[in-house]
Amino acid sequence: MMDSELPLDTSHPAVRDYLALIRLQVLTPLSLLINMATVMVCTLVVNPNLGDISRLYPAVIAPEPSMVAIYLVAIYLGQIGYCVLLVLARKRETKDALVKGVGLPLVFANWVMAAWAIAWLFQAFLVAVVLQGILLVLLIYANVVLLVYHAPTAERPVDIALIHAPMRAFMILPLGVMFAYNLFITLGMTWSPGEPQHYGKHQWTGLGVMLGVNVISLIIVVLRRDIVWCVAACWIDASIWIFKPKPFPVFITTVVFTIVLPLALVASALWVKMRGGRREGAIRLPEEEAEERGGAQRGPREVDAEALWG
Repeated sequence: MMDSELPLDTSHPAVRDYLALIRLQVLTPLSLLINMATVMVCTLVVNPNLGDISRLYPAVIAPEPSMVAIYLVAIYLGQIGYCVLLVLARKRETKDALVKGVGLPLVFANWVMAAWAIAWLFQAFLVAVVLQGILLVLLIYANVVLLVYHAPTAERPVDIALIHAPMRAFMILPLGVMFAYNLFITLGMTWSPGEPQHYGKHQWTGLGVMLGVNVISLIIVVLRRDIVWCVAACWIDASIWIFKPKPFPVFITTVVFTIVLPLALVASALWVKMRGGRREGAIRLPEEEAEERGGAQRGPREVDAEALWG
């Protein structure tokens, strides 16, 4: 059917947004189901499973598989809440964050995650590292768009819990360890499980990776007082130093940042509170948003969109 025969004007911005929301209401749960089903089959049904293969390729930054599995469960629960919000959202700002902030990158990310699980299962590590890189790019893009154009605000705590938090937690997994771990395996920077005496090999490279990732986390936690980032980074650090054996430089670095990150979060929050400053970026004050809405002139697109887009 041609666009001219449709009862709606599909060239209208509000109609396009509405159709995009409907598309996401179908594709996002479907992609999440594919992601969950693939990872569960590769973990619970197939032998050797994803955890067994990770134990076959120990590296200085290898995480504990069970802790990564728990982290994935938390991501899936967050995405289930996100899918519910896709159906129940009524506020225009929430719909904008869902359609224009997250949109299709989350759908693609779920498909890529499922493909990664299959590649990992068949030990196609070059493909796996490429997929992890694509996953990281997709999630960084979605999170940056959310932060810049749909910044979290105290007026919409549900958006923070079901949009911003799951997307950020999903991004931190490949950023914090999975991409680097896949790269280590692809480059042969591992040792045989039967030769633990070689566990110190590549320890300084592992130290550099963990130090760089955690310094980035520390800066973000201090500047934005980001609770989700702090908890996720600490969990990933703990999953690394718990998985033995670990060379001392990598072990002590991850242990130290597991302690320092929450302390830095508390110290930053207290500092802002003592100075009476405003939280910049993480939460925008209601009066600031009211001033922006009052000062901006509404265009004809926004007026026409009210009836359809909410």
